[in-house]
Formats: sequence, C-alpha cells, structure tokens
Amino acid sequence: MLNIFKGIFPPVPTIVDESGELDRAGMAVMIDHVISNGADGMLILGSGGEFSHFSSEQRKQIAEFSLQHVAGRVPVLIGIACASTAETIQLGRHAENAGAKGVLVVNPYYAKLSDEARFTHYKRIAEALSIPVFLYNFPELTGQDIGINVITRLAREVPNIVGIKDTIDNISHTREVINQVHSFRPDFIIFSGYDEYLLDTLLLGGHGGIPATFNFAPHITRGIYQAIQQNDLATAKALQQQLAGLSPLYALEQPFFAVIKTAIKLSGVDISTAVVPPALPLNEEKREQVKNILSRITV
Repeated sequence: MLNIFKGIFPPVPTIVDESGELDRAGMAVMIDHVISNGADGMLILGSGGEFSHFSSEQRKQIAEFSLQHVAGRVPVLIGIACASTAETIQLGRHAENAGAKGVLVVNPYYAKLSDEARFTHYKRIAEALSIPVFLYNFPELTGQDIGINVITRLAREVPNIVGIKDTIDNISHTREVINQVHSFRPDFIIFSGYDEYLLDTLLLGGHGGIPATFNFAPHITRGIYQAIQQNDLATAKALQQQLAGLSPLYALEQPFFAVIKTAIKLSGVDISTAVVPPALPLNEEKREQVKNILSRITV
C-alpha cells in the first residue's frame, strides 16, 4: 500500500475565478497537466492550494471535484488541517469518503501546544480515519515544530500515521527524522517539503517530494527522482543546479500563491492566476521577475 506514496506528488494550486470561487474548468486543466507530465500522485489543498483561505465547505467542494476529475489515475492526498481537532477529523472523513488515498495534516497553528497536545491531536485524527495520515511539518508558518520526539512517538505508536512532509529549511532536521524513525519503521514515508532539498532527502533515504516547481517545470523534479532511481548522479546534479535557480521565486511575494500560478501561466498552461484574499495578485514588476527567473531553466 505504501508504495503508491513514493515519487513526486506536486502540490496542485487551487484554480479560482476573480471572485475566489473554484474554477472547475481551470482546475481540470491543472490536474490534467500534472498527470500528463508524469506526476506519481498529487496533493490537493496543501499550503500552495490556499487551504487556509477557504471555508470548510469550499474545501470539501474542491476535494470532491479534484478526486472526481482525477478518477483514480494517480493517488491523491488531501490537505485537511485546521486549528481544531474536530474540524480536521470532519474534513478527513469527507476526504476518505470522496476517495482520497491519504490525508496530509499540518500541525495546529496560532495556539502553542505542548508535546502531549500535539501527539494527542494527531493520534485522534489517525484513529478516526481508515486511510493513511501524513504529518506535515512547516514551523515557519505554523509557529511551532511538531518536534522530533513527537514525530518519533507517533511513528512508533500510531500505525495509521505513515509518513511526513518535512518543510523545514534545515536538511539536518529531515536527516534526524530519517535516522530515528527508520531505525524501527523503515517503511515510514519521508517527503521533502522545500523543493531544493529533494535530492538531499532522496540521498538520505527519503522517498520523494512535494515540490511546487513541478507545476511549471515538471522535468526538473521528476528528472531528479528518476535519476536517483537509476543511480545517474550526473543527471541529478545537473537538474539540481537548475532547481536551485528557481528557489528565488518563493521570496518574491508572501504568500507565494500568485507567484506559482503566474509561473504556471507563463510556462504555457492556460489557467487563471487569481488568488483568494487576503493574498494579492502579482504586479507587473514581479511578473517580470518571475519571467526572468524562469528564463534560467532549460527544458
């Protein structure tokens, strides 16, 4: 079962119209684009999917449409995180009933939680669902690291928690998760969060990545993963150097939602670049900066 969660699972942006409502035609184009370019799976309603700016009802609508359109062609993870345990479980049950292969859960934000509270939050979610649960560690945005000790305890004590997306700007953190958790549970899936750590994560024993750059430069991260599977380090190195050139995109605007959508549009995929308030669209100057950064890569 866990073999379906290996490889490249891009976080698909949620395509919306100018009023912030789901653009079904655009979302269909985006999903088909990702699948046709060789994604092993996808994440819907991750950070780049603007999950935090949608209501629960909107999130259910987006999950349902996406799962129906994918129609089993690749495995789909649905982001279900909320600050509340009960609401997270509700979204998780909806995702399970709608056909998701697994769910991804960033730790609760705003209120700082004790180790025991974080552990219990995840344990309750995992026990309420039958499909696999992935931890999502993104302390820069949540304000709190899940914590190595909590991650290790969850991996040891909660079988339905099967992996983690480790989005932390420190590869030694991911290395430590791998060293500790794989010592007793080698099948625990490790996805890189930050695109530029994909190669490091794979070399350390991880299983893949959830890179937003796949949405507009799929050959790079897909190529890195395939090169490592084939032990072609020269190709992996060359592609990693191209990937490094894309990293400045993430610093152009906060949040980065409009940057990713603009890059996708500039790469030739016909989608709306509208974002959900309070996020803002890119101005012309930043759009030109995106274009300049994209010009550094080769297909």
